[in-house]
Amino acid sequence: MRVASLAFVLYLFWLLLSGHYSPFLLGAGALAAVGIALAGRPFGYADREGHPVELIASGFRYWPWLVVEIAKSSLSVSRVILSPSLPISPRVVKLKAGPRTAVGMATYANSITLTPGTITIEADRHHHWVTVHALTEDGASGLAGGDMDRRVTSFEDER
Repeated sequence: MRVASLAFVLYLFWLLLSGHYSPFLLGAGALAAVGIALAGRPFGYADREGHPVELIASGFRYWPWLVVEIAKSSLSVSRVILSPSLPISPRVVKLKAGPRTAVGMATYANSITLTPGTITIEADRHHHWVTVHALTEDGASGLAGGDMDRRVTSFEDER
């Protein structure tokens, strides 16, 4: 099932990038997608970590929230940068991480890094913590509040 799903996703991606829809090219793209999905199977491209299809539905609930958080953080960082006093208070914080799987931890660490004003320095899935550099105290305390951690943990648990 994962190989078929991966082939489908690869085919859709190829269609999006190609822009050519003649019957020959549609068939060639389909064969290429299936071939790549089958060839990648021994390398783990279609395993639970490489292609977590069971997380698609929960992803559609998580990603819009993340986009809103990125927009809010962008405005906050812009205000800090444009302020004449430049009120930055950089800090490094170590936070407990709820996600247990590799996909969950990668999602959490990347979500932190995607949010302007914060960057994940280190993530340790086995000990359940991340080290984050935050531009402001508000950014660090916002992460320490744990909303993103709870949402990512919920995202990964909905398998």
